Amino acid sequence: MKPRLATLAHGATTRLGLTVLGLALVWQASTALLGVPASYLPGLDAIFSMMHRHPAPFIAGFIRTASEMLIGLAAGTLVGLINGVLLHRHQLLRQLLLPLFIVSQTIPVIAFGALVVMWFGNSLLSKAVIAFYLTFFTITVNTLAGLRSVDPAQIRLLRSFGASDHQLLWRLQLPSALPDIFIALKLAVALSLSGAVVGEWFGDTTGLGVLLLQSMYNEDMVTLWATILLVALLGSLSFAAVALMERVMLFWQPRA
Repeated sequence: MKPRLATLAHGATTRLGLTVLGLALVWQASTALLGVPASYLPGLDAIFSMMHRHPAPFIAGFIRTASEMLIGLAAGTLVGLINGVLLHRHQLLRQLLLPLFIVSQTIPVIAFGALVVMWFGNSLLSKAVIAFYLTFFTITVNTLAGLRSVDPAQIRLLRSFGASDHQLLWRLQLPSALPDIFIALKLAVALSLSGAVVGEWFGDTTGLGVLLLQSMYNEDMVTLWATILLVALLGSLSFAAVALMERVMLFWQPRA
């Protein structure tokens, strides 16, 4: 398993590195050769030079936003998986709670975020709660869909061998639902990152969302683009980690 994991990680890193290098070359060439004004798109050399001179706010912001995102994503994934299993097993719960979950997702994150900040203050916890709010429903719905897609004939076969509900869940239903769950996880990565960044707009002193607001108000285009690049880096690394987990855990699926 370890050699396979190392091979997959190396391949994913190589592809990501080549993609980033290609985009960086296009970016730098656009600003240097086409004369794109720095007020629209500063060169990468100017961005990295500024980040090298003043690294502290970017490092602190990256760590803070990543912490909020990962806590919210982990909590949303756990609650979503539990919700999916419970809703699958209990029809009454599904009829009662699923409409409430759907209604909860119609509340704009700005409105919900304001309420959460008033409850928990401008803390890491409040931003993690906002990230959780944007992720748990996606995991819940896809887990439920994956569990309900299991072939009834397979369930009857395992039942005929005396399998319990617990064994059915862990040995058949959850493994069969993993493709749907990983689709939800990939969506949840972007949603949790958005929740963390937007949550910081309600007032905070550290975070990538704070840097975005500050640079916008100060019309500091270099800092703005530097922060955007860090947000993209955080999202890409998280997405790549989920994709790698998917390849390892779903080794039995055919690859295109």
